Amino acid sequence: MKLMNLLERLEYTCIQGSVEREVTAVVSDSRKVTPGALFICIRGAVVDGHTFAADVAEKGAAVLVVEEPVKVPDDVTVLLVENTRYAMALISCAYFGHPAEKLKTIGITGTKGKTTTTYMVKSILENAGHKVGLIGTIETIIGEEHIPAVNTTPESYLVQEAFAKMVEAGCDSVVMEVSSQGLMLHRTAGFVFDYGIFTNIEPDHIGPNEHSSFEDYLRCKSMLLKQCRVGIVNADDPHFDQIIEGHTCSLETFGFSPQADLRAADSHLVSRPGYLGIAYRVEGLMNFPVEIDIPGKFSIYNSLTAIAICRHFGVPEEKITAALKVAKVKGRIEMIKVSDEFTLMIDYAHNAMALESLLTTLREYHPHRLVALFGCGGNRSKLRRYEMGEVSGRLADLTIITSDNPRDEEPQAIIDDIKTGIAKTDGKYVEIPDRREAIAYAIHHGEPGDIIVLAGKGHEDYQEIRGRKYPMDERVLIREILEADKSAGNV
Repeated sequence: MKLMNLLERLEYTCIQGSVEREVTAVVSDSRKVTPGALFICIRGAVVDGHTFAADVAEKGAAVLVVEEPVKVPDDVTVLLVENTRYAMALISCAYFGHPAEKLKTIGITGTKGKTTTTYMVKSILENAGHKVGLIGTIETIIGEEHIPAVNTTPESYLVQEAFAKMVEAGCDSVVMEVSSQGLMLHRTAGFVFDYGIFTNIEPDHIGPNEHSSFEDYLRCKSMLLKQCRVGIVNADDPHFDQIIEGHTCSLETFGFSPQADLRAADSHLVSRPGYLGIAYRVEGLMNFPVEIDIPGKFSIYNSLTAIAICRHFGVPEEKITAALKVAKVKGRIEMIKVSDEFTLMIDYAHNAMALESLLTTLREYHPHRLVALFGCGGNRSKLRRYEMGEVSGRLADLTIITSDNPRDEEPQAIIDDIKTGIAKTDGKYVEIPDRREAIAYAIHHGEPGDIIVLAGKGHEDYQEIRGRKYPMDERVLIREILEADKSAGNV
């Protein structure tokens, strides 16, 4: 591909060599450089790509994109840009032929609700005959291909590569989760979303490796409303005015607020043996009743968000309601059958806001006991541990404190931080560091009418300890525990 074609929408200064040349590949990993490649020098948290300039030139890189001058042979083209991550996004768009322009693009950001909402949107649109790609926390879906996710929002090159594959697979639209990190690091730069959705915001992802403050977190998330044609925002969020400040899109709102363009009204719980759900009526821009097989007010928000999006695709009411009845997400209030007497579920709630919302919701179904099992990730803000401990101590009848992804920290140190939060309440707890043993305890001590929540891991099928990921899927653990019980004659 001609270099000039890759640079058509990019501001740059050519400080060495010629832009009249061919490029064989676009890479930002020095190990993947091949002769004729364009190499983008990215400043990472650990490694600075500029330090590999001489190495990649020796491997045959034809072009380097940099933020500062580098020493390489004269026959290597060097392009100076203000931000190489932003440049990578624009170059990637051009390299793959601007695939976003051939799709209807939906980007969803917010502290919670992103994952469930993307699957709901996919379910509704496909029920109406669309072919929909998906990019998110759990996976990227392209036709029948499911690719496990590394980041909620992949690097810009991977986003554009996925878009191109979706176009090739016959997709007409894509729905994706857009993280604050993804926006901050320009992973979705280079194109304009047709629809940008803001679900909600609460303090999260604040720490030395993520955002310096809540204000920075909010600012990054709000960038989506400057990169979309139609913005769809939760009118009930207390930070609404800050969220929409400086937006460049046309705005629509959803929520319970009478002022919202699309509203939920007359909500009520639906409960019967083995079933927890919720029903409500959509009013405003559309009017019809909805019932979903997922409990809780946040399920209303998620489904209402999906309806607000799919309205723009002209999906009939009956197809929306039918699709919402079957939309399920791994690790999001995922019911696992272990007993006829109590309910066990897996959920990704891994911060205080999500855990409080989940436990408050389940309390409304009047369980005999509400039992919460969770841990907290290592190398993350200690505040999250204190808050989650306090929330569970206040709302659960029993908390089972265990390990999550301890990373480089000692599991017991994390557990002690959680206990500091619980100590602010009168909540009862047990601590069992081994997660398998903790789950076995929860199952073996379940009482009739209990609701037991395994929180924090959700869709994850690993445990991260000191830089390594070990296989650990809670569904597998549950199955093994039940099989062991059966073999021992305990069932």
